[in-house]
Amino acid sequence: MNIRSLTRGDGVVIGAAVLLFIASFLEFYSYSGSNFGGSASADIDGPNAWDNLGYGLGTFMGGVIGAALIVFNRAQPQPRKVLGLDLGMVGTGFAVLTAWTMLWTLIDVSDNLDAGAGLIIGLIASLALAGGAVAGSLVPALKAPLVGAPRPVQPQPYGGQPQGGYGYPGAQQQPGQPYGAQQGQPGPGQPYGGQPQPQAAAPAPQPAQPSQGGQPAGDFSPFWFAVPVPRPLYAEDGSPSPIAELAPGTWYLAVEQRGPGLVAQTQDGRRGVLQDTSGIQRG
Repeated sequence: MNIRSLTRGDGVVIGAAVLLFIASFLEFYSYSGSNFGGSASADIDGPNAWDNLGYGLGTFMGGVIGAALIVFNRAQPQPRKVLGLDLGMVGTGFAVLTAWTMLWTLIDVSDNLDAGAGLIIGLIASLALAGGAVAGSLVPALKAPLVGAPRPVQPQPYGGQPQGGYGYPGAQQQPGQPYGAQQGQPGPGQPYGGQPQPQAAAPAPQPAQPSQGGQPAGDFSPFWFAVPVPRPLYAEDGSPSPIAELAPGTWYLAVEQRGPGLVAQTQDGRRGVLQDTSGIQRG
């Protein structure tokens, strides 16, 4: 399950489901009457939703189960179906039915009954649940990610060395140089006061020649990269539907060359083929 695929709409659904579950334990009805030990009216505390399983399991838990189906389906790499029905659509249907039932239950309260806190809060929670389930995929503000991806530490280029570290040209101590020897001091086989001999410049590396078929010669070395714009990541089996979307500002690991594309690995361990590699930034 990919928790980072949840949206703000899913957060509304989760919060409403928790509130709906709490409301099921509160007073559903309160009885109002008169002449209880006199002429003054009195209120009698009523039961909660679990004293009537039609309300407890059929209404309140129906909404909670609907919310669980919506969130579970959203957290999967691909939508799940049971008997040909999308779990997210089934959960949305449960949420709307719960809100509809709670609304008419509150409207149709008998004359000798008063709506309790459980019924009122349950109606509010069910309306929020249905609204988050329906509008979560329509309103742009609710489609934003619920949990942002952490920004990874920018990797150093391949072969790079830390500045000023041991072995770096700017460091005072060089590998193979006697301890305490500084520039201008004699090294092994050099007279005292002599000038250091210039070293021959290393030949510039030749660019790799492309092999037949457009593939680069030599073995592929994994590297980090970032995309300039959101781009889809497709399954390795060649299915047309994307399994994830690569976002700008996040580093991904290229693990294999696949024709003109790259086999990339996301932070949650999923692998897929990035077909459009134009403009990517290598780490």
